[in-house]
Amino acid sequence: MLPRRAFVLLAGALFLTVGFSPAAPAAAETPEQFVGTLGEEAIRVLGDSTITPEQRTAEFRRLLDKGFNMPLIGQLVLGRHWRTATEEQRAEYLKLFEDFIVQTYSVRLGQYNGEKFRIAGGRAAPDNTGDTLVTTEIIRPNGPPVRVDWRVRKAGDTLKVVDVIAEGISMLITQRDEFAAVIQNSGGKVDALIDRLRRRQL
Repeated sequence: MLPRRAFVLLAGALFLTVGFSPAAPAAAETPEQFVGTLGEEAIRVLGDSTITPEQRTAEFRRLLDKGFNMPLIGQLVLGRHWRTATEEQRAEYLKLFEDFIVQTYSVRLGQYNGEKFRIAGGRAAPDNTGDTLVTTEIIRPNGPPVRVDWRVRKAGDTLKVVDVIAEGISMLITQRDEFAAVIQNSGGKVDALIDRLRRRQL
């Protein structure tokens, strides 16, 4: 079974944004405001104790689709194997990739333990991609703060998160290495990864 550290970074960082509480701006005009607004929406989801697990899962998927560029993340995670995959393989992989994240980590939305987070600022990514790194600090009741950087990229007229970097560990890079290992150990077959995702055995 593959380690799930990367998915923990993604889903964990998303639900931990619920501690952000300044007034939400009228429009997410900057990457910092965008991340803050996403946190405000998560507050509403986690603060509602009346919703069912199914509704919580649906809300998690909505937040994920709204805040994260899942097709791009999925493509980058597959790495060089994306180029050799057929259109049918790509389509099924992307669907299974998102489904796996939603199914595995939507339950974490019910594990909010009072963590807070604050936006510490934003800066241009150093790789000339045009991305912005929004730095946040998660304040835990019984532990040292955790630094989380959100890589935000313009997608048309909207902003989307394309990576989450917790304490220097990139979700995207970590998951890419793990997926690549599955494919390599299966003779370079993308179908092997798709099958593992289909059976939720990662």
